[in-house]
Amino acid sequence: MFKKAVEAKSHQRLSGADRKKLRRTVQNRFSLLTDELLDTILPPKVEITVSKFQNRVLVYSIEGGCPMFFDIDGRGNEILPTVFALWEAPEMLPSFMLKGGEVSRYVLGGADLMFPGILIPPQGFPSFSAGEIWAVKVPGNMAPIAVGFTTMSSAEAIKAGLRGKALRIAHYYRDFLWESAEGHYVPNAGFWEDVVMEDPAFLAASGSGEEISDASAGQQTSTGNEEDESALETASTSAKNDTEEEHIVGSMNELNLADDAANTEKQNTLSTEEVDALLDQCLLQALHTTLKEKDLPIPGSTLWANHVLPCRPPGMTLDIKKSSHKKLSKWLQSKASTGMITVKEDKHKKEIVLITVNRRHPDYSSFKPEKKKVEVSESSGASSTAQAQSEKMLEIIEVYKPSIHNSSIFASVGEDKGKLYTASEASDVVFKYIEKENLVKPTNKSMVVLDPMLCDALFKGAIKKGSAYPSEIHKKDVGSTFIGRMQPHQLVMRGGGEPVVRKGAIKAVQIMTERRQGNKKVTKVSGIETFLIDPDSFGSELQKKFACSTSVTELPGKKGYEVLIQGGVIEDVARYMVEHYGVPKRYIEVLDKSRK
Repeated sequence: MFKKAVEAKSHQRLSGADRKKLRRTVQNRFSLLTDELLDTILPPKVEITVSKFQNRVLVYSIEGGCPMFFDIDGRGNEILPTVFALWEAPEMLPSFMLKGGEVSRYVLGGADLMFPGILIPPQGFPSFSAGEIWAVKVPGNMAPIAVGFTTMSSAEAIKAGLRGKALRIAHYYRDFLWESAEGHYVPNAGFWEDVVMEDPAFLAASGSGEEISDASAGQQTSTGNEEDESALETASTSAKNDTEEEHIVGSMNELNLADDAANTEKQNTLSTEEVDALLDQCLLQALHTTLKEKDLPIPGSTLWANHVLPCRPPGMTLDIKKSSHKKLSKWLQSKASTGMITVKEDKHKKEIVLITVNRRHPDYSSFKPEKKKVEVSESSGASSTAQAQSEKMLEIIEVYKPSIHNSSIFASVGEDKGKLYTASEASDVVFKYIEKENLVKPTNKSMVVLDPMLCDALFKGAIKKGSAYPSEIHKKDVGSTFIGRMQPHQLVMRGGGEPVVRKGAIKAVQIMTERRQGNKKVTKVSGIETFLIDPDSFGSELQKKFACSTSVTELPGKKGYEVLIQGGVIEDVARYMVEHYGVPKRYIEVLDKSRK
């Protein structure tokens, strides 16, 4: 449902009566939700905003926070919690447990949950009806990763041999709803960018960690009845003849379990000192390559999941429990004691937060970050095929040029005022100026004090007359505000050729079908030059593709050409441009005037 970006049509605050109605609906819908947990998810004195989307979905969010519930039909009949609400109240819904963390890769990729990917508990397969709301969890991690509707009852599932689709996923971690949340976060260090694994804090709190999970896994294998095991085995085999998603999720269980065993065996060969050294190496690699000043302050769990873990060597698992520190907070505090970083404990969230990085520290200065190696295909046939396919591939990059408002900032840090910058490069420039002028507020590292030059660059001419200029701004708003004051441009490239700069927003391709004499239809295509498509070659290709006559004429009074195709092939042309020329759908406008 939220696989693709969908813009909200409107945002509105709920009135007191609507707030009470929402709370009653949620309480009636989720019987396991207590009043205390409901107050945590929907605080009584906090404003609630409802966002209306074009697909009739309503999203209820805490003002200044994250979305907590979404209504699929907009009538309150199919209201579901988001992962943010489930992280506050994990027991709100019954949940399916995946066979392993690696299965979550496919759920996070947008696939529905299949029965072969579900772990059957020792007490037997749970009972449920079709259309019930269930969550999805990973072993060793209490935070759910997805929520959806059951596609059949448990009795029907057993009759089908536990094969087929178990849960139609409506929302999952890292989908558009999660990404669109202001200040989106992860609940623990087990949530990585493309997979969810065990929570190190949960395993450490459980005592023996892996021993407990291994024992429970062994108990499930030995005490589970033979019928369930044979059903699962049958489902894994027969799933190959089902849908592609089912085949992927069903067949990857055994493979990934083997991969996990190999990685675990490799990890077990490392001593405590080697694990400590690996942790320090990954942290330094992250500080040099992925963690920017604009990201600070950053929660420890986010630092671990989004920066430290991705920097680990290929094929290696990084487990904080196997180090001498045992906990993430103790490890970061030990690094802070050396003076390389400064940390602070967030008493409200009970989590350690990285505040600053001392980039002049000897350990940081002496470390040389590794560059990622580019994999070269050994097959010459595959490389030639890929090269042929890439000849028509289109790449559009949004770039920005300094304007009169902020050109002084670029000059101050020695950057070229006439150069084009990507959004990240422009953001780095303004934070470079902030670091140079030492504008980070000492008492609150997340705020930036505005000096006259920076204030003019961000707000001059944008503040209404009579209103006072702000004296400080939050770090997360600096980059977007600074980029908004620059001149937008577009870099258009095709097949690795020379880029063409387009000023302003890109105009979309116009595809229009009209009726001519009698019942004849013609399709007109214009604006393709913007995307570096030659009109004559394009017309010749369509002539062969659709077995029709084509012609190319110059547009009267305008720059550019128009390709005229005999026949009503408006949808076919649009699909051809997307598949063969890589033109994004958002840059194609279709108008059918032939319909009566």
